[in-house]
Amino acid sequence: MVDEATRYSDADLAEFKDIILNKIQKAQADLDLIKSAYMNDLNNGTDDTSPTFKAFEEGSETMSKEANSQLAIRQEKFIRDLKNALFRVENKTYGICKVTGKLIGKERLKIVPHATMSIEAKNLQR
Repeated sequence: MVDEATRYSDADLAEFKDIILNKIQKAQADLDLIKSAYMNDLNNGTDDTSPTFKAFEEGSETMSKEANSQLAIRQEKFIRDLKNALFRVENKTYGICKVTGKLIGKERLKIVPHATMSIEAKNLQR
């Protein structure tokens, strides 16, 4: 268990939990849209168009599928990171920098609620 002086209060943790839950909900909705667009790409046939146009269309479709696939992978990672942050809220270790052991600033956590490092630690990595 982390010492009280080096962790956020239960009230702060409850506020962060709400922020994280809202972000998860929005991220999941975005992921559903990406997956829906991907499924629609599969159904956009070009059977009734000229062979030349069909070749261009298939090339564009492949690029679109790859882009959507990359977006979906990034979105799934984002959701996983948010769920991990939620786990840290539950075990009261949320907001503690994994490098310095100090509290990550509240403003940073409000903007990047899945952050595991303080700005100080991030700058040390460069």
